[in-house]
Amino acid sequence: MDQMIPSKFSPYRFFSAEEWATFRAGQPLTLTLDEVKRLRTMGDPVDLDEVARIYLAVSRLLYAHVEATQLLFRQRQKFLGSETAKTPFIIGIAGSVAVGKSTTARILKELLARWPSSPKVDLVTTDGFLFPNAVLEAEGLMQRKGFPESYDVGAILRFLSDIKAGVRHVEAPVYSHFVYDVVAGRTLSVDQPDILIFEGLNVLQVRDLPKDGKVIPFVSDFFDYSIYIDAEEEDINRWYVERFMRLRETAFRERDSFFHRYSKIGEAEALEIAEGLWADINGRNLYENILPTRPRADLILRKGAEHRIEQVALRKL
Repeated sequence: MDQMIPSKFSPYRFFSAEEWATFRAGQPLTLTLDEVKRLRTMGDPVDLDEVARIYLAVSRLLYAHVEATQLLFRQRQKFLGSETAKTPFIIGIAGSVAVGKSTTARILKELLARWPSSPKVDLVTTDGFLFPNAVLEAEGLMQRKGFPESYDVGAILRFLSDIKAGVRHVEAPVYSHFVYDVVAGRTLSVDQPDILIFEGLNVLQVRDLPKDGKVIPFVSDFFDYSIYIDAEEEDINRWYVERFMRLRETAFRERDSFFHRYSKIGEAEALEIAEGLWADINGRNLYENILPTRPRADLILRKGAEHRIEQVALRKL
């Protein structure tokens, strides 16, 4: 059974964008058009209307979950007779390359931080937890970059474990898309946020369960809520290629860019390379590793061909 087809057996309730917009329920629009333009990634046409239709209701929903989690935490403290400090509410955001995860994460970060309670909200991406290119080259994994095996999963689990434990100044590695590598010696310090948004391709993935029943933690075990950004594969493919071709005329022209060589070739050859990168790497990763995790999300935001969210699937309680 396809869980994404509305039926009484699906674990999700489905809403059109127009239906979902009504759940905003007076939530104020705290972002300006200039701010949205700054937050969106190349090729993502999100605007104030999209924020009002989709993201304000998502923000309101998340606020309800944060409040409920905090209440449960206080009740558990009372039950245990404990006085430990509250831990951050962690939101995982998953989805394919070029589908708009980064834009969603950035917009939600800004909206959540502007709640009346002014919570501290941090955003970390899994890109920094990729093994450095030198390691990937040595292990023959450069053509598998972005696949699960190209990440230092142990480092991710240690990072999230420290965050949930309330450790001060937890360091996350930083990635540069310009040089296409982890930046040596550069880190981002995360210091006891109220909310942490953790965004990446494979954050909802699980592994085979051990036959002996021993505990094997998954990244998503640390999430309080999860969101999957969805779209048809042919649309994501097109968005990826269009972005590649635009970058060829912009960032790739910078001499220090990892992809500088692509700015020196003809348009037809560049287009062929972009399609090949999708078919051989990103498309395969989508079908083998990313898309299978979609049913694990609490909320699925599905985009149409114009890169705008047309359907929202909310997991039933």
